[in-house]
Amino acid sequence: MKRFLVLFFHAFVALAIGAQTVMPATELRQQPQLAASNALAYPGPTQAAQTPAPKGKRPFYLSHYGRHGSRYMNNLLEYDYLLNILDRAHREQKLTPLGQELHRRVQLVAAEADGRLGELTPLGFEQQRDIARRMVQRFPDVFRGKAHVDARSTPVVRCVLSMESALQQLLRMNPRLHVSHNASYHDMYYMNLQDRKLMDNGRSGAARQAYDDYCRRLQCWQRPVVALFSDTALISHVAGGERFVYFLFRMAGFVQDTEVGKQLSLFDFFTPDELLLNWRKENAWWFLGYGHTPLNGNQQPFLQRNLLRRIIEEADSCLQLDRPGAQLRFGHETVVLPLVCLMGLNGMDKSIACLDSLEQQGWVNYRVLPMACNVQLVFYRKNPADKDVLVKVLLNENEATLPIESSMAPYYRWADVRDYYLRKLDSYPDDDE
Repeated sequence: MKRFLVLFFHAFVALAIGAQTVMPATELRQQPQLAASNALAYPGPTQAAQTPAPKGKRPFYLSHYGRHGSRYMNNLLEYDYLLNILDRAHREQKLTPLGQELHRRVQLVAAEADGRLGELTPLGFEQQRDIARRMVQRFPDVFRGKAHVDARSTPVVRCVLSMESALQQLLRMNPRLHVSHNASYHDMYYMNLQDRKLMDNGRSGAARQAYDDYCRRLQCWQRPVVALFSDTALISHVAGGERFVYFLFRMAGFVQDTEVGKQLSLFDFFTPDELLLNWRKENAWWFLGYGHTPLNGNQQPFLQRNLLRRIIEEADSCLQLDRPGAQLRFGHETVVLPLVCLMGLNGMDKSIACLDSLEQQGWVNYRVLPMACNVQLVFYRKNPADKDVLVKVLLNENEATLPIESSMAPYYRWADVRDYYLRKLDSYPDDDE
């Protein structure tokens, strides 16, 4: 009876992890900040407690890839575009009272970001410290004593600073750690592979046509323009209302990542329905670029084939050591998202042919790619002589399901996981090999 209850508990937890019963339309009404997609400030883990490991198994090695923390928008145009239009409308007295309030807030947002394009915000540093702190608290055996932590970053300042922020936190908690760290173009072939052929497939041909048709049915820019400008001819002449509202929507998403975001928001310039429609366009854009669909050739997640193979190879090597410690990698959401799809975490390897069914099929971008999003593979064994190694995968610090059979999910036998992913990687006709 006791064994039955344990199996039932594990099955229940696995089902709960995989199920995403709340639809985005409901979530966005309750939490408008989710509409920001990749600009969403890292929400932290939502899972109340970790599933206990099988008897006798203890964590001993952690392999991680994470995005940098919250940043400012990285294109000057994204700030200047809105400011220039609002400044002109203000001078010509063509803003409504609501438009004047928007002008005031955009000035504050742009002033904080001046000279800081793409840089890590204070919140971004804090996110990385918190993730590192939770790593140690959850898996103390991995980080005890003189354990070795090897960290790599793409050579982008916000990623390097994210890495250093995390390492400083680890050393505060255990000054005896042996830490090595590097940020080199030498590692970019797996840290941030740029496969032009696959990248083009997600933005051209059938994918582009499907996206344009989909967005055409989601137009929602007219009301905000009328509400903000007393003379809509100006906005039509200078910029075009649709483009203006798009830039406003993007800036609204990034405000939560900044210090000024503690004082103001831009989401209230949109209705809940407008936020949902604008988010749906973003969700489809990310899906076509990185998800499985016949519209893009069904191979986009292989953008991160080198990274997954590297994770496997390094894990195989580290598992031979008595005390392997942790390997941390810091990069971008454009790596995390296709990696999650390639690994099939929480069903994200599903091929979807129709953009209208993305939400029903569970393809929801903000659940995967917020600022500081991360994938952690945590390895368990009884002792160095134990060859029956288990692995658990965390997506944004929540236990994830894998497309692999296991009677003890979210724990899986590493041998099964390794073989499954190597077969998948070998199935891809890589011209570079």
